[in-house]
Amino acid sequence: MTIITQDTKLSRDVLAEMIRIRRFEEAVEDLYGRGMMHGTMHLSIGEEAVPVGVSLALRPDDYITSTHRGHGHCIAKGADLERMMAELLAKETGYCRGRGGSMHIADTETGNLGANGIVAGGVPIAAGAALSAQMRGTDQVAVCFHGDGAMGEGAWHEGVILAVMWQLPVVFVCENNMYGMSMSAEKAFRLEQLSDRARGYGLPGVTVDGNDVQAVYDAANEAIERARSGGGPTFIEAKTYRYRGHSKSDKNLYRTREEIEEWRQRDPIELFKAAAIAAGTLTEADAAAVQDEIRNELREAVQRAAAAPDARADDMLEGVYAR
Repeated sequence: MTIITQDTKLSRDVLAEMIRIRRFEEAVEDLYGRGMMHGTMHLSIGEEAVPVGVSLALRPDDYITSTHRGHGHCIAKGADLERMMAELLAKETGYCRGRGGSMHIADTETGNLGANGIVAGGVPIAAGAALSAQMRGTDQVAVCFHGDGAMGEGAWHEGVILAVMWQLPVVFVCENNMYGMSMSAEKAFRLEQLSDRARGYGLPGVTVDGNDVQAVYDAANEAIERARSGGGPTFIEAKTYRYRGHSKSDKNLYRTREEIEEWRQRDPIELFKAAAIAAGTLTEADAAAVQDEIRNELREAVQRAAAAPDARADDMLEGVYAR
């Protein structure tokens, strides 16, 4: 079993990736506030351990499907920050030439089949990707990230049932950040933990601390290896928390400041940094150096993306119809 904090390079890489996601989203929030981005966006600040822990167990040729809150998944799977930022700024150099925006970034080169503005929309897509791998005889695995709210959608039930019926190489990762928009998950589900629902569908289910990157990695690695070896799907509930509102239009009136502050005391980045320092694989100076490195990386990505040409309206329909 890989113990992340026992390897200096791995510890640094994991810390850097979580900070990279956090700083990217903070930069996006700032740009939105300055009127440089349009539409809406859904930030996952506070949830960084989930995409990083899961992606650490994946191969480059494995697939993921993402959600409307998908910046972290995209980055953890290996996306280029400049192209991501360009997409959000509606630039021609963006991943979808500025046409998809925050909720529809896709990067097929890294196996990211796309974020999705439809709740649970990625579930049947992940099942389809897993079916493709099974039919082609590869040992690729698909991971479907979704939120707790997705489990009330018909697409979730259909996708999971098909995955179990055909024993597809897919892992369903539920990022339970405690709220579906403004509805508390405790009110929406009469379950002690959401992984209990997996038993009713005939697949293994496990609940982990989604703010502990090691716990997320351990569960994901076991599930991915099971899928890769023909053992079928697994459901993982990762309990985590978003510090920001559901979207930029969310006034956050359904929870208290005290609740948010309580979760901040279990910040995934600070927890991992403390564990790595205690293990002796990182120092405070190392962590500070990572912070500076990512800050410079983000600054350059924003500058280059902002200078890129705007998306053009004259060929907007080019990707809609086949030639």
